[in-house]
This record gives sequence, structure tokens and C-alpha cells, in this order.
Amino acid sequence: MVKKIPARLEIHGQVRVDDYYWLRERDNPDVIRHLNEQNEHAAKETAPVRGFEEKLFEEIKARFKKTDMSVPYRLADYFYYTRYEDGKEYAIYARKRGSLDEPEEIMLDGNALAEGHEFFAVGAWTVSTGQDLLAYAVDTVGRRIYSAYVKQLSTGKMLPDVIANVGDNLVWANDDKTLFYAKQDEITLRQYQIWRHHLGTDPAEDQLVYQEDDETYSTFIFKTKSKRFLMIVAAQTVSQEYRYLDADDPAGELKLFLGRERLHEYHIDHCQDRFIIRTNSAAKNFRLMETPVERPGREHWQEIIPHREDVYLGEFELFKNHLVVEERSRGLAQIRVLPWEGTAHYLQFDEPAYRVHLGANPEFDTATLRFEYTSMKTPLSIYDYQMNAGARTLLKREEVLGGFDSSNYVTDRLHATATDGTEIPLSILYRKGLKRDGQNPLLLYGYGSYGLSIDAAFASPRLSLVDRGFVFAIAHVRGGQELGRQWYESGKLLNKRNSFTDFIACAEFLIRENFTNKEKLFAMGRSAGGLLIGAVSNLRPDLFKGMVAEVPFVDVVTTMLDPSIPLTTGEYDEWGNPNDKQFYDYMLSYSPYDNVEKQNYPAMLITAGLHDSQVQYWEPAKWAAKLRGLKTDNNRLLLKTNMDAGHGGASGRFRRYRETAFSYLFLLDLMGVSE
Repeated sequence: MVKKIPARLEIHGQVRVDDYYWLRERDNPDVIRHLNEQNEHAAKETAPVRGFEEKLFEEIKARFKKTDMSVPYRLADYFYYTRYEDGKEYAIYARKRGSLDEPEEIMLDGNALAEGHEFFAVGAWTVSTGQDLLAYAVDTVGRRIYSAYVKQLSTGKMLPDVIANVGDNLVWANDDKTLFYAKQDEITLRQYQIWRHHLGTDPAEDQLVYQEDDETYSTFIFKTKSKRFLMIVAAQTVSQEYRYLDADDPAGELKLFLGRERLHEYHIDHCQDRFIIRTNSAAKNFRLMETPVERPGREHWQEIIPHREDVYLGEFELFKNHLVVEERSRGLAQIRVLPWEGTAHYLQFDEPAYRVHLGANPEFDTATLRFEYTSMKTPLSIYDYQMNAGARTLLKREEVLGGFDSSNYVTDRLHATATDGTEIPLSILYRKGLKRDGQNPLLLYGYGSYGLSIDAAFASPRLSLVDRGFVFAIAHVRGGQELGRQWYESGKLLNKRNSFTDFIACAEFLIRENFTNKEKLFAMGRSAGGLLIGAVSNLRPDLFKGMVAEVPFVDVVTTMLDPSIPLTTGEYDEWGNPNDKQFYDYMLSYSPYDNVEKQNYPAMLITAGLHDSQVQYWEPAKWAAKLRGLKTDNNRLLLKTNMDAGHGGASGRFRRYRETAFSYLFLLDLMGVSE
């Protein structure tokens, strides 16, 4: 029986009383009973519109082609792709040798592997250099703890090499006999070890190659595009450290490229006789450098692309005759092509708000660049771009069934003004002909953490709202990286409250501009975006009719004080270390759970995943319980926990959209829309 005794949490001479701390007892039947009762309550509250929920789910599904295939990419002798079959939930991983006209070879059938599992996900998968061995990782719980398997593709036989409890990180050496993999700490799930397995040997005899003892760092391994080196990376929020190993000599000696330095972030790849380095050393928005392989020391680095105050330098891709980089300028992503010899140029895009990024480009000796483009009204489009000729070819545009026509929609880029005068970008989608009379329902989405940019991309499920009169808007608040590194830094640590006030400024702007009004304005965020929604719900509950917080990170102080919880120690540089009183006081000032008050709140839908390894289920559960105990209104409050999944929700191509349908049902029902 759960003892529902309030916990006294003392630090810095202060005592916080946590009335719902007992919900952390994951294995206690009474806690599971509580979560099930909350699910039953959510089902009962929405029972009158259960048919509409099913209609929304079927409507969302109906926009997708049931039988579909990704655009194949070439790697040496093979073309690789994934495809889906009608009536099946999981991808089939396949390839063809030499030509797309050749017979198909199925490497993995996710549907067969998923049989008997409520949750199933293929994590990392990688083909050996000789392309006859496939290593892949499988998670059947949702907690991102994998088992690794090896399949011989020429015979279709599974090898006896099975490695349990690994991370989502597998890399082959060039000998086709040695597989490197990562392991996690059993408690915190921090990926902290890199191991070496020789095929045909007992995994119990595997060798530890590298261990990261600093709890604020994690580690992973990858192979350079040139296939010459294996790179082992120790990574922290504000620092990286690389070691490299000859991929032809997997038992050889690891070499340190450059030791870790506080606030120095860098990434390296290999191109012919030199390393290419993306670094923020003396460059807040990053710059690109090169150095000979034989002389990796910083004193030998030479600049390729200088730092620019108004342009953020992102990922890069190496080719025999070209360098390609992703950049951000004025809040929008760009692709820049730089011949090793010749004049650089940018790819041009016409829409006011969009997302573009580099696609699958495993080949080195080619003048063809693959990239992906989408906007809020343009479905995902895959292009090949001839870098010498400057010509692009559309290979595939996601087909949206049900009569979708992009010309029926309008997308725009606007700016709200924050309390400190900063302009906050907004990306907006609505149906053509919509009247700006202040009477439209509007869903405002936000994230604003980790330097992740939430670009204006297409999502066909969203049409179920927009086609019913909703405006959909993304608030590009500080804490993301849409406007460069400073945009991120001004929304983290002791600047975190900027994310919340930016979101509020965007909401007020949309009301002033007659897109909506307080009785028709809704907010949504997921994970760290759920923190955003939670904080805003305490600060300005009067602004919103309803809110959806999906797997929200809301118990900030208690979580960041517990180093046994996954992600905690690695995120001190994102949120702050509350063992330092300055950060403790600041976190406590905005933590959604700690700041619930006796006041009216909007209608709220809160979701959780029992096996979530990123935001533990008890955070949304505690928050919902505290809200239910303190709020002074009769507005709907639902807690819905997926008892078979983790942070990403249900697995499968379509099953995940049941959760989307429920969120949309929540919003539409509040607006009185039932058809």
C-alpha cells in the first residue's frame, strides 16, 4: 500500500513539502492503480465523443499512403531504402544490388520482429563495410534499452552474437569482424562506455575500449564518411572531446584529437589528408577549420569558413570536390555549396517559412547532393541537386491522400515583440479565405530548449485542425537556435524565463492581430516544450482556453536534484545545478509543479509514458494531482498515461496517431466541434 505521506525535501536550509512524492514508486500496485484510474477518468470524460475520436484517427490515417517507400540512396554496390505495406505498422528494411531494377533483398521485416510485443522499435542499424553483415538494435519496452543482433545478409541467417542491454549506437570496423557498441549505466541510462565485440566470441569476453567517468558527459562512436577512422566522442552540453582509431586496425591505439575544454564545442570529420573541424572557439556562431591528419594540434588549424555574427554555422557534409554546410540566417535554414576550387553559392527557396536540411549522402565521390525540403503547406520533398550544374531534381514529394491541395492553405512569417523589445518569429498556417476577425480557434505550439530549432515543417495530421477552422502557429521562442547561438543562450540557465515570456508575447500578439481571442486560444508543447506550457499556465492562465502538455518536464527542481534519474547530470548546463543556490532559487521560481497556485487554470490535457526514460512518468502524474487539488475552476483536467510506451509514445506507423487524435479531440471538443 502506498503511504501517501508528504516528503520533506531539504536543501540550502530550505524545506519543500512534496505531497505527491509517493507517485515515484513505479513498482507499487497502488501507483499503477492510480494511473489506471486517471486513464479511466479521461475515457469517461470523453466517452460522449468517442466516435469522433475514432473518426479523427481514421481521418489522419487516411491521408497516408498505406503502401509507401522511401527514396533509395546508394552506398557502394547497393541501393538502400525502407518501405511500408498496407495493413502493417512497421517498416521493412530492404536493398537492391547495382540497380533499382534488380530483385529486392529484405534485410529486416519490422512487422515480423514486432510480433508479440506491445512496443517495438528498431534503433541503430548498420551494414558492414563488405555489406554482408547487418547489425541492428531492438527495444521492446520503450525505455531505450536495446539488444543488438547480427544477421548475415547473403544467407539470411542470424548469427549467435546477441548483446543485451546496449545503447542505440553500433559501428563496424573495416574488417567486417569487429563491432563497436555503446553501453549505458543501469540506473541513470547515461551512455558511458564503448565496447569492442569480435564476431563468434562470447559477448562476456568483449573488451572495454573507452569509459567516460564524468557524469556530466556521455559517449558515442561513429565512422568518418571516408571510412578511414572510428571516432569516439565524449559529449556534454557545452563541451566535446574526440578520440580516433584507424578503422582498419580496430584493436589499435586510440589517439586524442583535442582535450576537453569548458565551453569549447567542436565536431570533426575526415576528408582525404585532413580533418575538418566545426568549432566555436573564438566563434559563438561557429566557424569551420581544417588541419593535416599528421598535425591535428590546434596550432595547425587553418580557417575555411570564418565566424559571422549574423549567421549560424550548422552541420557540414564532405564530398571529393565540394563542401556543403547548413547555415541559419534571419531565423531560416539555408544550404551553402562550396566547391573546394571555385565559387560558393546558396540554394534558393521561395516560401516565407520552411525547413530544409541535408539528406542521406553516404557517397564521397559524387557531385550530387541530396537534401530535404518542407514547409507548413508543402509536404516533405526529397531532392537531388547537381552541385556543378546548379540544377535540382524532385525525387519524391510525400503524397497526401484525400484531396489535399497546397494552394488551399496560407503560410506566413510574422514577429511578436517581447517585453524586452526582442522580436520573436512566428510561423503560421491557416486555410485560405480565413477571416482575421478574432473569432478563429488557434493552436500555438512551442519548445524553446536545448538549442533545438522548431522549423516550419509539414504535418498532415495537423490538417484535421486547420480544415476545421483552426490557425496553427509555432512560436520560435528563445532557447531554440533559430536565430543563432545567442538565441539559445538567452533562453537557458538563468535566462530560461525568456522562453515563457516570449510565448506569452506571441499569444498576446496573435490576439491583437485578430487571429483569435482568449476563449479560442490553445497552447501545446512536448517534453521540454511541456515545461514551457506548464510555466505559462502558472503565469498567464487567463490567456488560454485550453492547453496540451505531452510528456512534460515539469518537476524541474526535484528531478535536477536527483542524479540517479536519467539525463539529470548531463543537463546541468541546460537548466543549472540546483546544488548551487543561485540556480536552485531560479529554477524554483519557474518550475511548473512547484508554482501551482489556488487559481483558475485553462482546461488541460497532460500525457505520460510509464516507461519514459527522458521525462519520468511521475512528473506529469504529480503535476496533474497537484493541479487537481489546488485549482479553483471546474475546467476539464485529464491525465492520460500510455502504460506500454516511453517518451515517444506508442510504437508503429499508425498507432502513434491515436494519441494525436485524442489531443485533437480534446481541443475540438472544447470548441464544441464534433464533426
